[in-house]
Amino acid sequence: MKKLALTFTLLAGITASAQSPEAFAIEIEPFTITNAPGVHSFSWGKTSDNYWVILGGRVDGLHQRQPFAAFLEQDNNKKVYVIDPVGEQSWEADLSGLSAGIFEQLQSTNQNFYQIDTTLYITGGYGYSTTNADHITYSNLTAVDLNGLADSVMQGGDITTFFRQITDSRVKVTGGYLGYANSKFYLVGGQLFDGAYNPMGPDHGPGFVQEYTSAIKEFDIDDDGVNMSIINYDEVVDTINLHRRDYNMVKQIFPNGSIGYTAFSGVFDYNDMPYLNTVDVEGTTYTVNNTFSQYLSQYHSAKVPFYDSSAQAMHTIFFGGMSQFHYDTTGTLVEDTEVPFVKTISKVTRLSDGSMSEYALGYVQMPALLGSGAEFIPTGDYLIDNDIIDINAIPQAKTLIGYVYGGIESTAENIFFINDGSQSSASTTIFKVYVNKAIAGNEEFVTQNLDVYSNNIYPNPAKKEVTIEYVIPKNGTSNISIMDTSGKVVLNLGDENLEAGNYSTMIDVSELSKGNYIVRLYNGSSYVYYKLIKK
Repeated sequence: MKKLALTFTLLAGITASAQSPEAFAIEIEPFTITNAPGVHSFSWGKTSDNYWVILGGRVDGLHQRQPFAAFLEQDNNKKVYVIDPVGEQSWEADLSGLSAGIFEQLQSTNQNFYQIDTTLYITGGYGYSTTNADHITYSNLTAVDLNGLADSVMQGGDITTFFRQITDSRVKVTGGYLGYANSKFYLVGGQLFDGAYNPMGPDHGPGFVQEYTSAIKEFDIDDDGVNMSIINYDEVVDTINLHRRDYNMVKQIFPNGSIGYTAFSGVFDYNDMPYLNTVDVEGTTYTVNNTFSQYLSQYHSAKVPFYDSSAQAMHTIFFGGMSQFHYDTTGTLVEDTEVPFVKTISKVTRLSDGSMSEYALGYVQMPALLGSGAEFIPTGDYLIDNDIIDINAIPQAKTLIGYVYGGIESTAENIFFINDGSQSSASTTIFKVYVNKAIAGNEEFVTQNLDVYSNNIYPNPAKKEVTIEYVIPKNGTSNISIMDTSGKVVLNLGDENLEAGNYSTMIDVSELSKGNYIVRLYNGSSYVYYKLIKK
């Protein structure tokens, strides 16, 4: 395990270049609901009465690494649950009476989902298919009538009429994110994975097919309540910056007032490590932010965005999960390349000038190693565009804004290589999440001192030579190499001991074959990747 000590500074607030964002603290309170399931990596929607409808996911803990034991069909969630968080009641119904196509998809894990009015749309997901006698990624779009389904489950009635499904290979994705903004759906990132999981790779054991989508897929769903189809489809592919899955994508209001999403971190880059940069998505237009690194939340976890219209600032809170960086018992931020489970609750703030900073909430954390594969479910109050909480509208007193539900609870930080199924479980603890604007919690600032910043790569496409302009933010060993799209290094300039400063390097690429390549910059601590086209 590699550990790297970082410095941090205690802050009592955040200062914007224009107006300071409104200060607030996050508080959590655990509780349980009788018979509410332990489940993770699921899909959810809400009825008009704010009851939760839970579908899919898994009822075990972290998947085991042996193909014969990983993603067992017996641990699929094969029920639909309806939960009343206020009355603290839950109901359930078996899904096995549905048609085979719907039943199999709805018991898969890491589906992509979004709710419009009272219809929940679910695409993809990964799991064992009895029909195919193998694990597959599903190529289905399923629509769920949340109000009708919940009423039928609570009354013990027939649930089969509340589901509709079509097949479309373009949504054959698991571990991506389905969002909705500006009257368009966006299916971003994720992968196609067919076959049994095997950490040794596709050429070992039973073998599998794994293809990252590396795409933003934009489309409309034409749905008249009976028939539906995907129309007005468009996509953009970026095998470097969109090559990520099992990440957090969160709706944002950008400094110019437009609404879109930010893809935070995710896995895996071409060095088999989490991404540290972020990508802003507005339709099929996207912007990669390499001037910011997110150290504290790499995998899918519960999260909630806040908007401060007075200061034009966004805050995104992440609850626990798994992280490449975390605080040890001495309060030092360390790097753990095994990407362990953590207790950290963190915040990423985007100010009105577009600058981003990350903070660990030193005054609060998850009470155990929780949050991975969990979801934040809002109360429905104070919302902007269905998903963003208006921090200015929240009263000054302690205010309930939602719940963290489900996810994996682990008994230790790193269990993957010893996991026999007993080291983790699906959590049955639910957390009430409060905002308290009367308290400004101290926050530990995570310094942005690990990055190599690239300012420009030109010409691109390149025929004979390419020039890379970049910034080394601290003294140390640096390296520039070029890889093909499979990750194989085809040109390495070797290590150099460089001082902090601005640099320009020219590379002869005349001997490279035509095609797409990846330029990798390394400063001894982290990597940054950029696409290069050789013509």
